[in-house]
Amino acid sequence: MNMVLKTRLYGKTYAFSSIKEVLAKASELKSGDCLAGVAAESTLQRIAAKVVLSELTVKDLRENPVVPYEEDSITRLIQDDIDENVYNRVKNWSLAELREWILSQSTTSEMIMEVSKGLTSEVISGVSKIMGNLDLIYAGRKIHITATCNTTIGGEGVLATRLQPNHPVDDVKGVMASTLEGLSYGIGDAVLGLNPAIDTVDSTLSIWKVLGDIKGRYSIPTQTCVLSHVTTQMEALKKGGKADLCFQSIAGSQKACEAFGISVEMLEEAKNMFLENGTAKGENVMYFETGQASELSSSAHYDSDQVTMECRCYGMARHYKPFLVNTVVGFMGPEYIYDTKQLIRAGLEDVFNGHLHGIPMGCDICYTNHMPTDQNDAETLAVLLANAGCHYVMGLPQGDDVMLMYQSTGYHDDAALREITHKRPIKEFEEWLNKWGIWEDGHLGRNAGDPTIFLKK
Repeated sequence: MNMVLKTRLYGKTYAFSSIKEVLAKASELKSGDCLAGVAAESTLQRIAAKVVLSELTVKDLRENPVVPYEEDSITRLIQDDIDENVYNRVKNWSLAELREWILSQSTTSEMIMEVSKGLTSEVISGVSKIMGNLDLIYAGRKIHITATCNTTIGGEGVLATRLQPNHPVDDVKGVMASTLEGLSYGIGDAVLGLNPAIDTVDSTLSIWKVLGDIKGRYSIPTQTCVLSHVTTQMEALKKGGKADLCFQSIAGSQKACEAFGISVEMLEEAKNMFLENGTAKGENVMYFETGQASELSSSAHYDSDQVTMECRCYGMARHYKPFLVNTVVGFMGPEYIYDTKQLIRAGLEDVFNGHLHGIPMGCDICYTNHMPTDQNDAETLAVLLANAGCHYVMGLPQGDDVMLMYQSTGYHDDAALREITHKRPIKEFEEWLNKWGIWEDGHLGRNAGDPTIFLKK
């Protein structure tokens, strides 16, 4: 059956040249797509593209990846990972049927996770484009994914946090002060993870040691990670350094990954090195960060929209069975995510799309100071994502990253989110917090916010 790439609305025919164009024109408005010249030219054209997209099948989208199989290692990874038996069961479903099935009250998380094995990233991107924000929240919440490093993320009723003690010059005392303060608010169960100001082997080794010493001294059930380049971490591991997780920022095309200085083979080598020589107890040792339109910033988006390219990041990530993935949703600024409306939409899309790929998905709910966005907007998105099943959020001192110079969520924000949504830390971490009087009876306890308790030991 031939694909139909046109429809008629209000007496006008809207025709599209390819599935790639349909995907782009069906996207909710994003400044990055406008910058790339792929966005819908009008609301009616966007609606027309959504109509066309809803009638395309899983097979149509699988057979038309936005970057050709022969040209791109990410496309090959996504396509080759598909479970052919599952795919054959669902290949003739239209995206409208897939959407209705996902949202059906009778469809369980286990059923969705089984079907996801037969869905390429283009399919997942497509179904998110015909969902409203409430659909994304409802569907994202019902999909449950767990992964294990030292502890297990994704438990029922858990909202985890990454403690991000960044420092402008990687000062050991400054990093320790931020870390202890964050721990005193119950932050850090997902990971103690620092972005180094200096990406060197020596700096990575020294921060690994600081975080490892804190974890060991206070017997904290969590994970440690330094977010230097993957090659730096591999070299540090060879020199005898110890850490639980291997980090890398990734992108949705081979060309964009090459701009980051990475390849699929390099990530496979890093994963195997950390499984063999790292300190993780479980099998999930990779931590990836992404962000809509990173491919456009390196001219490696292949005239595709930013949601689809972001989905391809998740398709790449799931190959490595990560412990953590998060979208740094507003970090790149108004050129790509312009305002509050676009920020909220992107955050909801990313968490749902990550979940439908079967990966533990977090979000750095952030913005830069030249966006028409403020802390109130970040807090609004944080409440929405906590209800959308987001695995974890960031915890920074006062929500202000003094090294990367952007705004995110703070220790106090994360504590409030747990209180509002009746969520808890990861089980072993919660038990540890109870021993210190930081957490009591499902809430912050008598010692919450007092990092001096650690100095008295």
